[in-house]
Amino acid sequence: MEFVRSVHKGGPLQRRVVITGMGLVTPIGIGVEDSWSALIDGKSGISEITRFDTSNHVTRIAGEVNGFNAEDFIPKKEAKRNELFISYAMAATRMALENSGLTIDNTNAHRIGVVTGCGLGGLGIMEDTILNVATKGPKRVSPFFIPMMIGNMAPGMISIHFGAKGPNLSLATACAAGAHAVGDSFKMVQSGMADGMITGGTEAVVSKTAVAGFNAMKALSTRNDAPEKASRPFDRDRDGFVIGEGCGILILEALDRALERGATIYAEMAGFGLTGDGYHITSPPPDGNGAVRCMQDALNDAGLAPDQVDYINAHGTSTELNDLYESRAVKAVFKDHAYKLAISSTKSMTGHLLGGAGGIETVFSALSVYHDVIPPTINYENPADECDLDYVPNTARQTTVNVAMTNSFGFGGTNATLILKKYTDQ
Repeated sequence: MEFVRSVHKGGPLQRRVVITGMGLVTPIGIGVEDSWSALIDGKSGISEITRFDTSNHVTRIAGEVNGFNAEDFIPKKEAKRNELFISYAMAATRMALENSGLTIDNTNAHRIGVVTGCGLGGLGIMEDTILNVATKGPKRVSPFFIPMMIGNMAPGMISIHFGAKGPNLSLATACAAGAHAVGDSFKMVQSGMADGMITGGTEAVVSKTAVAGFNAMKALSTRNDAPEKASRPFDRDRDGFVIGEGCGILILEALDRALERGATIYAEMAGFGLTGDGYHITSPPPDGNGAVRCMQDALNDAGLAPDQVDYINAHGTSTELNDLYESRAVKAVFKDHAYKLAISSTKSMTGHLLGGAGGIETVFSALSVYHDVIPPTINYENPADECDLDYVPNTARQTTVNVAMTNSFGFGGTNATLILKKYTDQ
């Protein structure tokens, strides 16, 4: 059935949008089942870096994806040509489509789109290519260099391999990119621009220059002697974030289409907020006003009151300023309810996936709603000043989760908040 856009009963159409499929490639597992199990068990995916020689680096730890074989998910020829962030995205998409049971064919291809977020794209191949040009000359540059480097090749390759011919774009809003991608996709389906979207975030920059660059900013943890303890959001002894890699992909569909084909519905997309701090290139404002407005806008978009939120998957990077200012922002938005909320940072286990964070954390939030389980914040041992909320310390919690919020905030002061709720037929 072809959907006619424009107006509906005198106004813009607002279709309900649901999550019907998910795929994950993370430092704690390949696939939703393995990643979720490790998350609930409080297992850390942080370890010593194996991708390059770290002997001259201040930070020598990261959240690397282990055991990933691109050829398990995509043709061997493509696997050799792709940068890792592209392969992660294609693998997670294959898992998500299989999980969803959605078939893309000539009857619906033009109504299924792809939007992904990626912060730094093919930084690794850029490093290698610059070195090749400097030492061996320009003739030694691969013809695949440019396509392998640019962030939009992730949605491009997804479209090519899986046949989705609807809206196709990549967002590069730093650490908010994955969440922005999901939010934009939600609005596309809600408004009728598409019937379904493949969306999320991907990143793979455990590389010399990325680690060196973040070290130069003094943003990374240097707890090299205890990698699993290094990412410790909201804890007094946090000393920076831990860089991670991977991808989280979701299948969003219009509710009527999902019901029509009998799809499993994991959660309903309810609200999306996005704001700019207008403050500083890397630091959020001390009062967290950009995050405050972002969360408020998401609540307004969802038509929900603050006291209806059960769980927040926090941005929670394990940096001194973010954790403090995000906690202040939560208190400003939720008032007394802030102390009744469950809040956790799954980055305590995965590290910070940068542009990929919003994708995997939306998946985690959907699973919390679906399973009524809240993942813990591991390594939370000594509360930091003003970080005095319920961060679900160290042990997962079984409790009803009707409404979940997930936050992603990026350099440049770009913010995204998504709200998911338990699906009902009302």
